[in-house]
Amino acid sequence: MASFSKSKSQYHVRSISLPCRSHPSTVRIEEELNKLKSWEASPTPNGERICDALSGLEELYMCVDDLLKLNLTQQALSPHQHEEWVNGLLDGSLRLIDVCGILRDLTSQIKEHVRDLQSSLRRRKGDSSTEIVIAKYISFRKTMKKDVKKLIATVKQIEKRIGGLSLLGLDHHMSSVIRVLREVVVATTSIFHLLLSFMSSPTTRSFVSRLLHTTTAACEDQRVNATELESTDFLLHTLLKCGSSEGEKKQIAQNRLAYLEMSIEAIENCLESSFRCMIRTRASLLNVVSLQ
Repeated sequence: MASFSKSKSQYHVRSISLPCRSHPSTVRIEEELNKLKSWEASPTPNGERICDALSGLEELYMCVDDLLKLNLTQQALSPHQHEEWVNGLLDGSLRLIDVCGILRDLTSQIKEHVRDLQSSLRRRKGDSSTEIVIAKYISFRKTMKKDVKKLIATVKQIEKRIGGLSLLGLDHHMSSVIRVLREVVVATTSIFHLLLSFMSSPTTRSFVSRLLHTTTAACEDQRVNATELESTDFLLHTLLKCGSSEGEKKQIAQNRLAYLEMSIEAIENCLESSFRCMIRTRASLLNVVSLQ
């Protein structure tokens, strides 16, 4: 997680200040954005916290969809008047949807691997296939971590492009709309970064070795403060070191896997809901453009 603590400040949801006579739709979005500010100071992300954040993101996009259906907004977003901004929003929305889809696929893959592990651990003692399944999971986690790094770079590019577009020369309503939509992009990238940090939990040998050589009490403290994925990684490495047939550790691993499966499935469902909302919002944006 340390590798992300330095860059986390780049992914924050800023409070916005719209004109006092802004339309109620923009005020609603401002309220949702301010609610999401709490995730900026979020401690180590866990499944429950991520689900709450994704639920807030879904509500935010529902508000944006309402904003895009206003006549004032449709007039303000005329591509003939503000082509650079409209194109930037269209490109940004598509890329964010792509990232959301990839995150959804990754959570699905995690769930499949977890279920394979559960099935293997339920078999009789001494079944060597358990070690193979654990090694396969560890390999998958390492590959996933590389994919996450690529997604982080993509998320940075999206925010940089939208943030780099100037608001100078825009009329009152257009300025309010664009400012809101830009902050929505920042909020989205912030929540995605939270999930990416969760997925990139340490899987390196030094991390596992440090835990394996820690006292039992200290190990328990580490696991309490770890994410669901981190604690599962630790337990699986312990099984490989001590033998997958060791009854007590095997039972603990099964319990952790059951909890991880529940968390991942909840995240997957929240991502699916957010994905659908983002699709609807992009469709509304495309409708605005097509009306011009």
